[in-house]
Amino acid sequence: MANMIKTTTFSHRLSPFILGCAAALLLIGCGSPSHAQTVVVMVNGEPITNYDIEQRSKLTFLTTHKPADRKQVISELIDEKVKIKEGKKFGVDPTASDIDQSYAAMSSRMRITPEQLTKSLESQGIRSDTLKARMKAEMVWTSLIRGRYKESLQVGEKDVAAAVQVNGDEKETEAFEYKMQPIVLIVPRGSAPAAIEARHKEAEALRSRVQTCDEANAFFKSMQNAAIRETVTKTSADIPAVLREVLDKTPIGHLTPPEVTKQGVEMVALCARKPTTVDTPKKKEIRDKMYAQKYEAKSQSYLQEVRKAAMIEYR
Repeated sequence: MANMIKTTTFSHRLSPFILGCAAALLLIGCGSPSHAQTVVVMVNGEPITNYDIEQRSKLTFLTTHKPADRKQVISELIDEKVKIKEGKKFGVDPTASDIDQSYAAMSSRMRITPEQLTKSLESQGIRSDTLKARMKAEMVWTSLIRGRYKESLQVGEKDVAAAVQVNGDEKETEAFEYKMQPIVLIVPRGSAPAAIEARHKEAEALRSRVQTCDEANAFFKSMQNAAIRETVTKTSADIPAVLREVLDKTPIGHLTPPEVTKQGVEMVALCARKPTTVDTPKKKEIRDKMYAQKYEAKSQSYLQEVRKAAMIEYR
């Protein structure tokens, strides 16, 4: 069991709490850090100090915009201590590199560098290690739950089908598998609006000429400042509703309407569209919700177990 869990890849998907912190970093006023090191709680021989509590309270404030409840903050810090100890018992111990990668991924989503994220945190009176500690505990716990309870977290097709009927969505059964090739007509950054418009008109003209994906490959592989990527396959459940609607209106072999993006003018060559019974958007939504409910229930019961076994001493 320990080996199975140890090889679990650490996920870079972050919780709403952390994502909310990221979104709020540039919106909250500065604060002055306190360095009080008075021990408030000992958890399995490891201290939680007033400074730890103050730091976490500031981080929590980024998402709630309200003063953090001290008892709740202490409880969360205790939870993290016991989670990390439990992880070590099963060989789940993210390295500094693992944590830095997640930290960098967060800064990338904010369109800033890790160094800029650190400075932004410091301007709020928060050390980057405070956020990294929160991220580490989450990485450990996610790996533990998914590794130890993988089988019991599975959601059966019969359960999904029953939930679809209960929700009155039993008619929502049509789904497709799409084979597509993304295309981009490159427009250098900083180009004048006239250049972008010219490229957009060029894309529109090509739409009327391309009738098959073979033609699309011939056109765009030989065209300067253009690229056509390898075929990708997605189902209705994997694609946003807006894109599904566009793809369903596009004839096989043709191009979707051009869209201006950061890379330039982008389109998609639709190479195939066929019915599939793999999934539908509604079924995927219900399955994800049922999985999340199972995960949360297992997480809470497991956390209660490890907290009961922990040595927690309030000072």
